[in-house]
Amino acid sequence: MHTSVNELFNALWQDYLKMTPSALEIHELLGGGKAIINDHVAFRTFRHPKLGLEKLAAHFLALGYEQKGEYHFEAKKLYARHYEHPLDATAPKVFISELLLEQCSPGLQRIVAGLIDQVDEGLPAQTGFLYSGAPWKLSYEDYKALLEESEYAAWLAAYGFRANHFTVSVNELDGFDSLEAVNSALKNAGFRLNTAGGEIKGSPEVLLEQSSTMADTAIVEFSDGKAELPSCFYEFALRYAQPDGKLYTGFVAASADKIFESTNVN
Repeated sequence: MHTSVNELFNALWQDYLKMTPSALEIHELLGGGKAIINDHVAFRTFRHPKLGLEKLAAHFLALGYEQKGEYHFEAKKLYARHYEHPLDATAPKVFISELLLEQCSPGLQRIVAGLIDQVDEGLPAQTGFLYSGAPWKLSYEDYKALLEESEYAAWLAAYGFRANHFTVSVNELDGFDSLEAVNSALKNAGFRLNTAGGEIKGSPEVLLEQSSTMADTAIVEFSDGKAELPSCFYEFALRYAQPDGKLYTGFVAASADKIFESTNVN
């Protein structure tokens, strides 16, 4: 396990940049060289005793994080929780989701079981697990079969364990006072935004607005060839104050549902 929050997130960020080279350009565009505060980082996994949500969360709990909200995505067959660090408000929140395999087709379950069988029992406890990538061999044929049923499953099978996205805290940006302004700057610079459910998901009424780029692409090596696929994306979050004056720190399931579509194959 990592010895500090910064050490873990630095390692995650370096892996994420390999998958998402546009993130550095966006950093420069929005931050102008200044540090950017991360709102949250998100991860995907399969619900399975060997690799379930708890295995990923253990790395953050060991660094003092606490579990907060939980979320259900019926249509996508996902369950998620988010975690916060009680003593460090600048530590990114963590959003971990898992695919409910028992709700998926026998075909998908069979392919995923074949992947999980290849995973060493001890992998989830290793220090670098959260940015270790895919710990299995996958055929392009199986990737396409997964994609027909679940984009989430296909992405996870192709890319494995790593940050699916980082998120800019718009509240902490200098020079941008709204998510619309951020989106305009991104579009003017040529970045493509996720328009599922509108460019901005959420509203001041639900205390959270979110937007995201569409994923970069990367070459994935399959057991029977290689293909260029959507990789990771960058998200932007603007939070509003609750009645007690503190910023809302949770997530809105209806918005997160659409953010998942940032890795859709076009």
